Amino acid sequence: MYPAMLSIGHILFHSTRFTELHAYYMVNFGIFLLEMLAMVAFTDAVIRLRDQLDKTAQSAGDFLLDRYLLRYAGIALLLVATQRELSLGKVRPDALLQAFLLLGLAALLTHLATGHLRYAGLMGVVLGFAYLTKSFAFLFTLLGILVLVGFRWFWMKHSPTKIIATALLAASCFAIVAGPYIAALSKQKHRFDFGDSGSLNYAWYVGGTEKMHLQQNQTALFGSAEVHLKHPEKQLLDSPAIFSYKLLPYGTYPDWFDTSFWNDQIKTHMNLHGEVRIVSRNLVLIVRYLLNHPEGWLLLVVLVSLGARPVLGLRAVSNRFWIAPVLLGLAIFAIYGMVNIEERYVTVGYLVVLLTVLAALRSRSSLQFHAVRTTASALVILMAVLAAGESARIVLELRRHLSVARSPGGWYDADTFEAAHALNAMGVGPGDSIACIGTRACLYDHYWARLAGVRILTEIYLPEPPLYPAFAAIPNRDQAIEVVRQQGGKVMVGYFSPGLMTGTTPVSAHWRELGESPFYALPLNLPVVTH
Repeated sequence: MYPAMLSIGHILFHSTRFTELHAYYMVNFGIFLLEMLAMVAFTDAVIRLRDQLDKTAQSAGDFLLDRYLLRYAGIALLLVATQRELSLGKVRPDALLQAFLLLGLAALLTHLATGHLRYAGLMGVVLGFAYLTKSFAFLFTLLGILVLVGFRWFWMKHSPTKIIATALLAASCFAIVAGPYIAALSKQKHRFDFGDSGSLNYAWYVGGTEKMHLQQNQTALFGSAEVHLKHPEKQLLDSPAIFSYKLLPYGTYPDWFDTSFWNDQIKTHMNLHGEVRIVSRNLVLIVRYLLNHPEGWLLLVVLVSLGARPVLGLRAVSNRFWIAPVLLGLAIFAIYGMVNIEERYVTVGYLVVLLTVLAALRSRSSLQFHAVRTTASALVILMAVLAAGESARIVLELRRHLSVARSPGGWYDADTFEAAHALNAMGVGPGDSIACIGTRACLYDHYWARLAGVRILTEIYLPEPPLYPAFAAIPNRDQAIEVVRQQGGKVMVGYFSPGLMTGTTPVSAHWRELGESPFYALPLNLPVVTH
């Protein structure tokens, strides 16, 4: 879904390679607006389910936060998250996934509140789009359907026939959206497959399997996985390690265009020791996440200190609305916590759990209710205004820096763009294959290759920066360069620290600076220019 939206932005803004980032960031802004809509839908659905169950129980209805206050709190927390780990300047699918997950949860809660089948079908459709964004949503969808069944069965006492029909409807709608992609993927892999990111990340982070350039003979790097690589990267030289990506010549950097292709037939196995290690690490990361996002839970702490209490019971009908969103929010932490926690992964779980707990706040005393509610209203509105103000401050600060740097926009990076222009000026352009050396030019910062329109099909893997001393220490440097030259690439590009590539040393001889950037190119198979 995310590449599809980027493609739509590419068409709408008529962007070229050198202006596409500006268009893509506008797409990200559109996704942010969708997130705001999803947040409003989710908070409204929480309140709707809460009030419906509260009405059924004929309770007093003394909740502190109404529909609008919970909206403001949700949008404020979304703004904070966007400023930190889901920035509009990052071309990533996580914000789009978050929007779809919130919309799916909103549809689920609305179905539980109203009993209308159309909301169960809507949940399946929206979560199908979430799956097309990231395969994590496949497991989340299964859990969502289980929560739907469990809540209606154990707490709402509905008939099994109606529950099963509703679950089948949700699953069918999900299958209609996601099924064609799953079928195509399974046909490609010759097995049932809904995505390999989960199993590969488990092998890498828990099982200890080597993540980069794994070869079939490197048994010491297999970790706890069983490895029978179907089509590994072709290794051209052992020392230094040189790899060819001609077997899958797609994308700017084919090694990460389809990681499952190079790692096909890595079978993960449970690793108890690794699981204990990674869960311990991820618990620390969760604590760091909470410390990095104090606004929401500090609001909760202040309200509790003033006499409010989150009523999260299981027996009383009016107190059960929290079960579905909190269980699914915690499930997000649990799933990622078993493998790898990153802020952009778990933010949606944090927002869902925290906002549901805030919605469950009641006053201990009817005498305190109006005072505490007034305070809660003031604090929520203040948090929302401060979040919006901080966003405005960040934008104005960035604009000031861009003005001083005389940069045309936040999408422009002088080093990357100059390197691409210089490559094109050398006669290296769209459709050409090249080589790269060092993790900075190859893996971490290869957008220069995208701008130049070239494809990296050969790599000298030197993982430890800085590049110059590692390149200088290669005893068979001339042999390595010749191996790369034989692959047909026009140039080899590397990122070197300023002042070292003078051209007067054997290491820097024949390398050309690309513009005024730290990127340098070594001609390999450039045509001879005659005047």
